[in-house]
Amino acid sequence: MPLNVLTFNLNNPSRERAERQLAYLAARPEHVLVLTETANSAGCGYLANEFEGAGYHVTFPLPSREARERGVMIVSRLAMHPFPLTLEYLPHRAVAVTVDTEEGPLNVIGAYVPSRDATETKRERKRRFLEELASALPTGHAGARLVMGDLNVLEPDHTPRYRFFQPFEYDFYTGLSGLGYTDAFRHLHPDAPEYSWVGKTGDGYRYDHAHISTGLHDALRTCTYVHEPRTAAPPRLTDHSALSVGLAVTATEPLAVTVPGASVSALF
Repeated sequence: MPLNVLTFNLNNPSRERAERQLAYLAARPEHVLVLTETANSAGCGYLANEFEGAGYHVTFPLPSREARERGVMIVSRLAMHPFPLTLEYLPHRAVAVTVDTEEGPLNVIGAYVPSRDATETKRERKRRFLEELASALPTGHAGARLVMGDLNVLEPDHTPRYRFFQPFEYDFYTGLSGLGYTDAFRHLHPDAPEYSWVGKTGDGYRYDHAHISTGLHDALRTCTYVHEPRTAAPPRLTDHSALSVGLAVTATEPLAVTVPGASVSALF
């Protein structure tokens, strides 16, 4: 059975929406969840506590509440261990762990890249984070590594082409290839049009990505966008589609987990 990993943008949920997200995520088949756009908030704290209470391993560096910062949480029903990834700037926006498989260690690196607007402050913030992340990433030419999350960048030949995207944003995407990483979705679906976020005007963007190291090319089985959380009838779970990756590797340390949120559900 493949080892599956899901990236899902939480969109900093309220406590009520977090309860619905928990029910959805707990029922998913993936072994590891890379949850982006987290915050030091009641909703994200609820998710972390419920998963931990059910026996899952959770890695959740708390972003600054005062600065209204955002970050990444990784939740796993496999034993996971820290993997060194050092960023001095906005470090809570990149989280790395290792899970063990029969084929060797698998490194999962989750990232939530800052969005930006037309201001110089936001543009510089995003540019600096992308540069630090690119410098901190381990090589993809060796090992089994998966880099995924809401990267807030597009492929250079994205359709449609948006003129307001800057060269440094495309450079990060193409730079991943130079580091030894391959866009998993494009590897399996070279020409398929897909969007993980759609604006109010109906314009689509493939913001959420999964990139695999060279050593995982032969193990990659599936890479699929899961649109239900974004497109289901209101109230929606989030404003992003999720992305699921299936790898033909065998996990060696499953955890004895229970159903998260069961105690809360029993109150209603």
